[in-house]
Amino acid sequence: MPVRTIRDDAGPDAEEAVDERILEAARGYGWPSLRPGQAEAVRALLDGHDVLAVMPTGHGKSAIYQLAAKLLDGLTVVVSPLIALQHDQVEQLEGLGADPAVAVNSSQRVGEHREAWEELEAGEAEFVFLAPEQLARDEVLERLRELRPSLLVVDEAHCVSAWGHDFRPDYLRLGHVVEALGHPTTVALTATAAPPVREEIVERLRMRDPRQVVRGFDRPNIFLEVQRHSDDHERREALVARAVAEAKPGLVYVATRKDAERYAADLVAAGVRAEAYHAGMARAERERVHAAFSDGSAEVVAATSAFGMGIDKPDVRFVLHAAPPDSLDAYYQEIGRSGRDGEPALAALLHRQEDFGLHRFRTGGTADEEMLSAVASRVRRAKEPVPPARLRERLEVGASRLTAAVNLLEQVGAVETTDEGELVWSAGAVRPAVEEAAQIAEARRRVDRSRVEMMRGYVETGGCRRRYLLGYFGEELPELCGACDTCRSGSAARVEEARAAADGAAGGADDWHVGQRVRHEAWGEGGVVSDDGDRITVLFDEEGYKTLAVEVLARTGALQPL
Repeated sequence: MPVRTIRDDAGPDAEEAVDERILEAARGYGWPSLRPGQAEAVRALLDGHDVLAVMPTGHGKSAIYQLAAKLLDGLTVVVSPLIALQHDQVEQLEGLGADPAVAVNSSQRVGEHREAWEELEAGEAEFVFLAPEQLARDEVLERLRELRPSLLVVDEAHCVSAWGHDFRPDYLRLGHVVEALGHPTTVALTATAAPPVREEIVERLRMRDPRQVVRGFDRPNIFLEVQRHSDDHERREALVARAVAEAKPGLVYVATRKDAERYAADLVAAGVRAEAYHAGMARAERERVHAAFSDGSAEVVAATSAFGMGIDKPDVRFVLHAAPPDSLDAYYQEIGRSGRDGEPALAALLHRQEDFGLHRFRTGGTADEEMLSAVASRVRRAKEPVPPARLRERLEVGASRLTAAVNLLEQVGAVETTDEGELVWSAGAVRPAVEEAAQIAEARRRVDRSRVEMMRGYVETGGCRRRYLLGYFGEELPELCGACDTCRSGSAARVEEARAAADGAAGGADDWHVGQRVRHEAWGEGGVVSDDGDRITVLFDEEGYKTLAVEVLARTGALQPL
């Protein structure tokens, strides 16, 4: 009987047998035990379910597909966004003594590329790592389809969601890849995904009978702190002084490439072994910095958000932010790179009020209706399916801009992608399709702006910061955490007392709860994502996140349960 169906007609005894096989495979890799959620996710994959695993950085998400691949026959395809991360994952498998793994990416020489495919087609490799951009190429997808993979892994799966903090248009095409490969069992992995992101990952990857395994958003060993500064010079001095004083190693996240270089220079001048890192550096230099931080020769890296994905360093003692990210999703992922060994760590965010105005400016603008119209018109007029490469050439446009337009037109049902990756017109006229696609783009911008406001709420709250952060991800913290600056100062306790008094005065009439579906007279339908007593936060389907005063809602009746 195939392993993947071992529990179909059986009860607890069969489940225990599967668990023993999983534990035996884990011991074969040198792991005496598994972390919470790992065995559950592997078991679901062996039963043939698609799986979305949301686990913090360092929790061992890679172990899920490594164990499943060990127990399933057939090729495992891993979609991984960065070439450096692919190399790290291949080396990790080699270190475990797993079956051979190869990568197929744009950095390879012709001979390396050919050898990788020869190993795959000869059945000598168990794993192949590719970027989503590789899977957008028809010839790559066709060669993989002939290999009949049994497991498809989507790493950093939040990139597939337009609600996520690191949305990438090429990831959105992976639903077509799943279908083109014959829908192998699929596992999506991410360290950060609020409830709406999880829902869109499942939808976009066309998961069938999926199981969601969500573990460990709370990292109580990380002390949370926010500092407000009046100007950038004051903030810079305070951050450098803090980085010098704290135990090493540590990370400093900054907003721009220029800031990465400036902070690194300031830290070096203060006697810290520091390096800068950003996407504008040559690949060899980025790899050098990555290696220096990993082996300890660099104590601190001052970096943009480009640094950190795939870092396997458990003893990072602090993550300092020289400016707030544009969302709590991004912030949680970045601070999650500290304290992975379970020892105390610090996450401190230093900000100016003007920072949020810059974020709002970046999330402004209008939909690219000119590109939407050009794509829609050409696909509609075409007498045969249109390859995206030809369309890019005719429109003289980059791949990202074209993919973004195609994705929007697909969402309104105007354009479809064939199994061969070509574009065909589905139905309707061009103008209505473009207008509807532009409306979706504008709704996304409203959501992006609302996520900036949620980040602002975290910075400005007088209540328990950990409770606010966990509430954003759909988890409730019943008690004050005692491990954030507002708990330490007494502010959180005072807020709690005020809320209790307000709730008592209201007689408990305003009973909202997390997960409740509601409708607002102006913003439409949504779901309650956090309840702070005197305030609730609602994620509206079309407007994004809104934080609402319970007292005002009781007085106006603007929000009603569904």
